[in-house]
Amino acid sequence: MAPALNFPPELLLQAQGIRVVFFDVDGVLTDGGLYFSEAGETLKRFNTLDGHGLKLLQRAGVTPAVITGRDSRALRVRLAALGIEHVHYGTEDKRPAAEATLTALGLDWSQAAAMGDDWPDLPMMTRSAFACAPANAHAEVLAAAHHVTRQRGGEGAVRELCDLLLVASGRYASLLQAYLP
Repeated sequence: MAPALNFPPELLLQAQGIRVVFFDVDGVLTDGGLYFSEAGETLKRFNTLDGHGLKLLQRAGVTPAVITGRDSRALRVRLAALGIEHVHYGTEDKRPAAEATLTALGLDWSQAAAMGDDWPDLPMMTRSAFACAPANAHAEVLAAAHHVTRQRGGEGAVRELCDLLLVASGRYASLLQAYLP
């Protein structure tokens, strides 16, 4: 059975060679809404398709990294469950955090992709070899993106980027085969 997904060849060429992907959280891994319990605890809604995509990226040898301006117990629990090791919480200036991750991994911007939805994500996106934005991102971020997903943040946009990178790396079909009879 051949994969149902396909992307334009020029997009796949641009996405080749990516070894690390920087993700924002609010508006990318979540829908951007902030939910607060009566006790003041921040609650977030995560999409399971996105989570599986992040696990597939790891299996393919691509490192997901999260850089977020916020911090919450819910976020820490979710990222730990996904096995994401490179995380920067409470980081408004995301470029230095991304550069520290690149240094730790022995990589450079030419091997990086970034997905964001608002102005604080632009320093990562404009330096990365491949920039992506969810469909509901701010206009300036949409303009800076090499690819805009069909899905909105928190609704499968991350999975769409993961799938694109897996196809570009040549790993998508082999990973899919493990789930087929």
